[in-house]
Amino acid sequence: MARIRFDFGTLTLDAELLDTPTAKAIAAKLPVTSSALTWGEEVYFDVPVTVAREKEARAVVTPGEIAYWPDGPAIAIGFGRTPISQGDETRLASPCNVFARALGDVKALAGVKAGTLVTVTMVAAA
Repeated sequence: MARIRFDFGTLTLDAELLDTPTAKAIAAKLPVTSSALTWGEEVYFDVPVTVAREKEARAVVTPGEIAYWPDGPAIAIGFGRTPISQGDETRLASPCNVFARALGDVKALAGVKAGTLVTVTMVAAA
């Protein structure tokens, strides 16, 4: 499947798109530049994509899973606990469509500050 890159200026994170309607809708809108926000150990940002909540949508994700938040609409990358996490889980604000899997260490996103510009682009096949 195709790859995308999140460029936060001082940090980049590549991800592999999954075969989902959400992944296809997001890929069709790239490139996108937005301003990052943080919520606990989550980075999220608005995207100009409208996709319905998928049947498999869930609020609890595994760090490395990249999600689309239909209520935003936003891309959410959880890498640890959020204010509503129970125990050590990574719980997003509400059920999200998981559409990609990070190929790098998402814990590096801990250095991203609110207001940081993020650009999401397609990555050319190797």
